[in-house]
Amino acid sequence: MTSDEADCGLWDGAAVRARVAAMGQADPGRERFGSSHHGYLLRPPLPEDTVRLFEQQHGVRLPASYRSFLKDVADGGAGPDYGLVGLTEEVDDDEALHDLREEGRRAGFLSTPFPHTHEWPGPGKDGDADYSVGGSLVIGESGCGMFHRLVVTGRNAGQVWFDDPDWGGLTPGPDFRNWYLAWLATT
Repeated sequence: MTSDEADCGLWDGAAVRARVAAMGQADPGRERFGSSHHGYLLRPPLPEDTVRLFEQQHGVRLPASYRSFLKDVADGGAGPDYGLVGLTEEVDDDEALHDLREEGRRAGFLSTPFPHTHEWPGPGKDGDADYSVGGSLVIGESGCGMFHRLVVTGRNAGQVWFDDPDWGGLTPGPDFRNWYLAWLATT
């Protein structure tokens, strides 16, 4: 990968797929947290038309590193914790993730600017405060009602925030590229 690609948030799909395959070979018993769920498998990448249609339907432009990941690497699959939920993936309605995915597909939800700029304690610590997560897309599940959200709009667009609505609230994290690369670098 060239430094220009890294600066632009572009991905070397072959290199990522090779690294994920190596991670899977190093963990044949699926001992690593979440690996029994994603199985170190990546879904096929999305064509530009599919990504563009999603953006048009929701009135947003996806962050560059995430957009490039979808087109050059995969539409979800292996990743941190239980893996990445694909942009076009249907989630079973009996999974905790289902309602959050449906929320994110409501008209205007993603195009609403994400309101937070720093850690927010959440409703459990702030009484009946509005737990607003508009402008973010759930991209993964961490288990026990905790999720990873990609901020799509607002000042922190491109960052992955940890969402623990029951206990920890919202915690800012790195941009999508650094978040995923950190997972790839773990052994």
